[in-house]
Amino acid sequence: MFFWKKCQCPTCRKSVVSDFDENWNIIDSDYCLRHSPNAEEITTKVHHYIAHNEKIIGLNASGIVFSNIDDFNLTNKRFYGCNFMQCIFRGLQSKGFRSRMTTFDFAVFSDCNLLESNMQFTSFAGAKFSHVLFTGSDMIQDNFVGLESFQSSFDDSDLYNSRFIRARLIDTSIRNCNIKNTVFREIEQTNLSFKLSNTNEAIFDERGSALFTGMKELDNPVGARV
Repeated sequence: MFFWKKCQCPTCRKSVVSDFDENWNIIDSDYCLRHSPNAEEITTKVHHYIAHNEKIIGLNASGIVFSNIDDFNLTNKRFYGCNFMQCIFRGLQSKGFRSRMTTFDFAVFSDCNLLESNMQFTSFAGAKFSHVLFTGSDMIQDNFVGLESFQSSFDDSDLYNSRFIRARLIDTSIRNCNIKNTVFREIEQTNLSFKLSNTNEAIFDERGSALFTGMKELDNPVGARV
């Protein structure tokens, strides 16, 4: 379990953004990015640290923008217990990105390829995806509650035991995926495709999956293309 130090601004409830000592060890700053007197410098340091380290533990980059950065690539990067809440990711290209117990809550991803990622116990609650590809990924026991996904793809992925409760899935593809025990309750969907995925083992309402209830109508969720 990771505990984040609170911003010292009296009216702020956000956690402090990470800073670094002279040996590039991660340390806490005193403020969140918004209230930091040297926010631009810390942002540059975070970009540099991620670009030059393969294994990253306990980094708090909450609120930082990652947009088409030169020499910035998440391929084969490993993140453990990191905080990317409310970050913005644009134009990132990666393969084999790995995360454990990391949060991307309320983050925004646009025009990103995160192919063959391996993310477990990772949270994207309230996040937004626009033109994002997770094709061929393992995203097991992840949290997508309240996700907004537009023209994005999880094709050929393992989404076992993940949660898409109250997600908004527009022109999104979840084809040829393992969605056993994956929960899609109260979702809003338009042109959502589950073709070749095991929908009979997913959970679409309080009655459970078609596998356990024997109700064929749950095999093909209303409005979804299979």
